[in-house]
Amino acid sequence: MTDQPTPDTDQPHDLIGIGIGPFNLSLAALAQGIPGHPHPLDTAFYEQRPAFHWHPGLLIDGASLQVPFLADLVTLADPTSPWTFLNYLRNRDRLFPFYFAERFHIQRAEYDAYCRWVTGQLPGLHFSHQIDAVRWNHRRALFEIDFTQLDHDGEAQALGRTHARHIALGVGTEPHVPEPLEPLVEADDIPVIHSADYLHHRQELLDAHHITVIGSGQSGAEIFLDLLRARPAGRENLHWLARTRAFAPMEYSKLGLEHFTPDYSRYFHALPETVRDELVPHQWQLHKGIDADTITAIHDELYRRTLHGGWPDTTLTPGVRVRAAGRTTHTRIELHLEHTQQNSRTRITTDAVVLATGYRERSLDRILGSLDPYLHRDTSGRPRIDDRFRLVLDPTVTGNIYVQNAERHTHGVGAPDLGLAAWRSATILNDLTGTNPYPLPERTAFTTFGLTPQGPGIPTHSPDLIPLAHNN
Repeated sequence: MTDQPTPDTDQPHDLIGIGIGPFNLSLAALAQGIPGHPHPLDTAFYEQRPAFHWHPGLLIDGASLQVPFLADLVTLADPTSPWTFLNYLRNRDRLFPFYFAERFHIQRAEYDAYCRWVTGQLPGLHFSHQIDAVRWNHRRALFEIDFTQLDHDGEAQALGRTHARHIALGVGTEPHVPEPLEPLVEADDIPVIHSADYLHHRQELLDAHHITVIGSGQSGAEIFLDLLRARPAGRENLHWLARTRAFAPMEYSKLGLEHFTPDYSRYFHALPETVRDELVPHQWQLHKGIDADTITAIHDELYRRTLHGGWPDTTLTPGVRVRAAGRTTHTRIELHLEHTQQNSRTRITTDAVVLATGYRERSLDRILGSLDPYLHRDTSGRPRIDDRFRLVLDPTVTGNIYVQNAERHTHGVGAPDLGLAAWRSATILNDLTGTNPYPLPERTAFTTFGLTPQGPGIPTHSPDLIPLAHNN
């Protein structure tokens, strides 16, 4: 048990991180031994869970990251850092095997193991600590943070309070269950689980006679493939439903990937709020499509099952939404479906459901409730976030609250992407220190987004190009 600080007398931290996922772990790693900084930052990071685990329910055997291994916690900001993935391999005496494996995209389980290795090396990480409240102490010009230390069973063990000049919120996302499907998760005696918990219930799902997977993204595809491979030929009894018009591949062209560059992030941030809100839903294929290799593997497995005649007992139907759901018996569920293009309706019954329906940003309101009077919000009630990932606060609050993966509405589809983690962390630390310990590239994309340059190094257009006047 760590010593608990006495309220209003403890030495304030330069930075406190709330949540220890990959993004705040990246920040914690880069904050250690900042290049050229005369004094090390005093940081502490708190996490409610007892240990680091990255999507443990989706570490399906063979499943790979959708980003190259260079998108680790630090490399794209500081390739000389001791916390790079390559140094992890060297530390584990696996550098040569990785070299000969010639893998640019590593397995998810390996990324999880790498992050857990980093957490075991870094100081100042406090697991089993639940943050209860954050307040601004005007007298001390500091953030005041109340927390509860938890025991091994998740029960309250001790209360504490600490202070910080700045805060970094990395509370991550939470599984999303669309409203028509909410009754399913309450069916305790029927396996109805979100994809986030898939591996924890895999055997229970396989024991079911008929299984339905809902969701057309990468998780849904990987789970469908895993279930398909585990079921006997001719008795698969699998249904795969999706709202999208097709089981579509993820946009992975080289120029398409430039939507995940700092250049695009700056461009997106400078757009009007209404334009940003219109753009995001249309960019779903940049981050919600299916990896081409996974699509190929699904088709190959289905084709293999036709070699001796007949078709596998599977139904793959895009363009379908679930209107309602409910139990028919103690062991079966009925799904009411609507095909959006045919404008037709039907029902199916199933014995188990996997909801690969994605994630949503966790609300910051619970943690920041007492700071609500100081928060500036947009027309939709969302927090305003500036170009340096700071919540826009009342000037009377002189400390900064930085956000990680809570800014898709202001910074675009790259917000949850691991490839921008190190760049965002470096941006935060450059701002926090008021120096430039991590020099960042002026230009990161061949594409010039927009006619008005949004950053240094972005080329200007011909002087003969005269912008047209427009109404806002």
